[in-house]
Amino acid sequence: MANRAARRAQARSNQKGIPSQYDQSNGRGRSGMIDEHALQERSRRLQNHESAEWKPSGGTDLDAVQVDQQQRNENPMHMPHSPRQWMRLISWVLIVAACIAFLVIMWLPSVPLWLVITISAVFAVGVLSLFFVGGSPHENPNLDDYGAAV
Repeated sequence: MANRAARRAQARSNQKGIPSQYDQSNGRGRSGMIDEHALQERSRRLQNHESAEWKPSGGTDLDAVQVDQQQRNENPMHMPHSPRQWMRLISWVLIVAACIAFLVIMWLPSVPLWLVITISAVFAVGVLSLFFVGGSPHENPNLDDYGAAV
């Protein structure tokens, strides 16, 4: 029965520490595992256009609070100030108006075909015009250096 005793001893030693269903290290050290907190902090720093690696800067927390307050005071909504931004606004208005028109004609019992085609064309023009007036990815503050959304 040495085999049975060995199995029991191994079962007892496996019960110590983290349950096996949560242990991703498979008996190795935990140095290779991903640290969720560090990953979130790195993502936050990249989103704020800071260096990915944290290095002590010697700055005070008051600096961060002042920058935070300035960002809150900036109004995210502003009037368009270039022809491209006006065209982008008109494109979105066309898209929203076409969507509302689709919802309205969906419930009408008899709708002429020319009306459905006209609404579809307005929607298509709105969507296609966004490709022309959308701007370059370099101007988009929500993209990182590789074009991935942050």
